[in-house]
Amino acid sequence: MALDRYDRMILETLQADGRINNQDLADRIGLSPSPCLRRVRALEADGLIVGYRAHLDAKKLGLSLMALIGIAMDQHTPERFAHFEANIAAIPEVLECLLIAGQRADYQLKVVVEDMEAYQELLLHRITRIAGVAGVHTSFVLRRVVDRAALPLPG
Repeated sequence: MALDRYDRMILETLQADGRINNQDLADRIGLSPSPCLRRVRALEADGLIVGYRAHLDAKKLGLSLMALIGIAMDQHTPERFAHFEANIAAIPEVLECLLIAGQRADYQLKVVVEDMEAYQELLLHRITRIAGVAGVHTSFVLRRVVDRAALPLPG
C-alpha cells in the first residue's frame, strides 16, 4: 500500500500519541476532521493500524528484572515448534518471542519479572518444563538504551 504524506503524518502522530482525538489529529496534520477520520479508518481497515495500547512503567509495577533468553530446541519439527510457541504464549512474563536463525538458539525471549527469585521460578518451573527445550542461555538487561515502539515509516 502506498502511503501519502497525510497517511505518514497520521501514523507518526498515532504512534507517538494513540489517545489523540480526531480533531487534534486533524489540526496537527492539516486536514479537516472528516477526511482525517476516513483516513484513520482506512488505515485500520487495511491492517496498518492493528491496535492501540497503553505503555506501562515496569519498574513502578515492581517488574525490575528484564532478561533475554535464548532457547535451543531438541528437534526442529513443525509440531515441536508449534507446541513450544503455544506454551510460551501462555506465560504473561514473556513480552516477546522471536524465532531466530544464525545463533545456537532457535528462539529469543524477552521476559520481565520482579527479581532473580522470580526469574528462577519462571525458568526452572515453567520454561524449561516445556517439552522440547534442550538448552537455555540468559542475558540480563542492565539498562535500556533505546526503548521505542514506533516503527520507521517508508517514504
